[in-house]
Parts: sequence; C-alpha cells; structure tokens
Amino acid sequence: MEFKNKESWRLSHDFKKGKYCFLIGANNWAVELQEKEFISLYELIYKLNNEFLILKDHLMDQELVNLELETLNWYAELEGTKKNWSLRIVFESNDETRSFEMYWPIQIAETLCIEIKKMWESMQKKHK
Repeated sequence: MEFKNKESWRLSHDFKKGKYCFLIGANNWAVELQEKEFISLYELIYKLNNEFLILKDHLMDQELVNLELETLNWYAELEGTKKNWSLRIVFESNDETRSFEMYWPIQIAETLCIEIKKMWESMQKKHK
C-alpha cells in the first residue's frame, strides 16, 4: 500500500482492496478508481502535460491558457497561467456504472499530477 496525504490532497493505492484500489482526493471530495482507470488517468495527464509544456514556452508570465483534452472516458481542462494552473477532470464510464468530476485548484494541481506520475512509475518498476 502506498499512501500520500497532504493538507489539501490525498493519493493512495492498496491492491488488497480489490476492484477500487486507488484513491484520489482533494479538499472535500475523494474518488476511488480501478487500476485500469488510474492508468488511463495517468495517460491523460501525461498527454495534457506534454501539450502544456509545448505551449508554456510561448506564453508570457500572466497570459491565460485554457487547454482541453478528451480521450475515450476522460475529459480534462487545464486553466491558468504558465506558472499557476488548475485542472478539472471528468470521467464518463463506458458501462454506465458511474461518472465523476474532479477539480484540483491551483495550489495542488501541479503537485498532484507529479505524485500521480510518481505512483505510476513505482507501479511500473514493481511489474518489471
């Protein structure tokens, strides 16, 4: 089990829990994800981050950016400046079992993305 808990966010995984073994939370909400959902969330964040890095070099410090990305089950919207941005993520289930929306404010969005990447990388090391 891996668990990270900061004042305004939390991220954990515990494969012993079964189907919903990942937890992501921020401020006053939390959602549990299946492993495949967590992996697809990571892939979405990775793609969004790559697009943002390309744009970032062309932005002035206070210039506003709104970047949207949609994949099979996910929609993500990054909004802010090149130094401070928030992230809104919407999940729509294929099998219509559930849907949810996450919002990560400016204070935690970048940190939570980094921590999700670290968790994914640690899972990859264990699977090798």
